[in-house]
Amino acid sequence: MIHQTPAKKHFRFLRTNAVLILLAIVVLSSCVSQKKIIYLQDKAKEDTTSMFPGVAPDDRIIQPGDNLYIQIFSLDQKTFDFFNKGGTGSSGNYYNEAGIYMNSYSVNDSGYIEFPIAGKIQVENFTIKEAKTRIETAIKEYLKEVTIVVKLVSFNITILGEVNHPGQFLIYKEKLNIFEALSLAGDLSDFANRNRVMIIRQTKNGSTIHRLDLTSKNILSSKYFYVMPKDIIYIQPLGIKQWGFQTFPYAIVFSAITTTLLLINYFR
Repeated sequence: MIHQTPAKKHFRFLRTNAVLILLAIVVLSSCVSQKKIIYLQDKAKEDTTSMFPGVAPDDRIIQPGDNLYIQIFSLDQKTFDFFNKGGTGSSGNYYNEAGIYMNSYSVNDSGYIEFPIAGKIQVENFTIKEAKTRIETAIKEYLKEVTIVVKLVSFNITILGEVNHPGQFLIYKEKLNIFEALSLAGDLSDFANRNRVMIIRQTKNGSTIHRLDLTSKNILSSKYFYVMPKDIIYIQPLGIKQWGFQTFPYAIVFSAITTTLLLINYFR
């Protein structure tokens, strides 16, 4: 009977289990830490109930290409129908994109809208509230006792990178925060770098880039918590994705390892 030395037994053990050890290293290295995917983490170990000062979004500044919903209310039915493009009978057209476009007033490249009777009214670089005052002043030169409602019809944002459904989205509300925006894109993927979310924002002086950390609660008090029209939101991938673990062929590797182990056991 042949007796094996401890060194030979140790070598046989390593040879038999080396592939399994290698597989374990690959699998563990491909896992994304839970700390990297949780939103609004309490990094400072504060109380479970935290208060953050409310941050109001910047006042929306009207720009060329915007569409404004303008409705004038008057006791005179003819006046109401004339200024509201057909009156209540056409209200159903507001429930689709084509209807919204046809029943709104577009801001031209010069920053003006063409309004019945009043003619051209400049609204570029004014807030919605300021534009309402300007339109109201222009209309009251011709009509008395009218009430005006002015709203921004819609605006676009673009979401790219590590989200489940990237694309351009049409927004029908004046205030939209970063989490509401990302929900439109189906949330971030597991390989999204949540502390490197980039917002590309257009300003009068050009484009600016801001970085947000979605894993920190401090984002709730950030001035960039609310998105703005034409914002581009880009989510960078985690470095681990560069190794291709998202589409790693685990089934093929496992089959090869199983075959190798069988061969090792057969010939030992």
